[in-house]
Amino acid sequence: MSSRVESVEVPGGSFGLPVWLPDAGTGPGLLLIQEIFGISDYIQEVAGDLAGLGYVVAAPDLFWRLEPGFQADHDQAGLARSLEMGQRFDAGQGVADAVAALDHLADLPEVEGGSGVIGFCLGGTIAYLVAGQAEVGAVVSFYGSGVPDSLEVLDRITSPVQFHFGGSDPYIPRDQVARVEAAAAGRKHAEVRVEEDAGHAFHNRKAPMFHMPEPAARAWLRTEEFLQQHLPTRQHETTAS
Repeated sequence: MSSRVESVEVPGGSFGLPVWLPDAGTGPGLLLIQEIFGISDYIQEVAGDLAGLGYVVAAPDLFWRLEPGFQADHDQAGLARSLEMGQRFDAGQGVADAVAALDHLADLPEVEGGSGVIGFCLGGTIAYLVAGQAEVGAVVSFYGSGVPDSLEVLDRITSPVQFHFGGSDPYIPRDQVARVEAAAAGRKHAEVRVEEDAGHAFHNRKAPMFHMPEPAARAWLRTEEFLQQHLPTRQHETTAS
């Protein structure tokens, strides 16, 4: 796996777009949208996992207008710093930047077979909102706290979308998750997966305060299956044959 940093030009400036290539060199594109911790060691490891599945992965620096290259530790101090950054973040502008990053990714010569988007926490909301503006092969949203209050966006999403939530998430109460389940019910292109025993950010293996290995493993397996169904890689097609 190799990596490089692209630059995306948008009104107001440009921002970094780290890109990870699969061993095959080419594959479907997957936009990976960060948590409030920035493009941290965790997001970088997830990028490596996805590249290992055969995807060309790109992670836009969403906080570039506030602090380019922002990264926070996955501890209480880092959480406080990240929450402060999140409060200053313009989500609408972030969605526009993510759409620009998605377009840039789709135009890379290594991208073959379409593009998708996956996001965690803050990125789970942004990924969902991006899908309301751009048709992609697949969308995966992990515990996006803004999803329950933006259910009207689901009417604009035609791409296959998979939501992941923790059933014991203090930031996204179970009744809010139930609203997402109700909104997705009957929509063949939408599915909601709830790990009832998990809290917030349960997939973040770099954050001891959040990580829950068993729910994380279950959710990730479902993510892999969903992506390979709707955005198959050459690696998957070779294995299947």
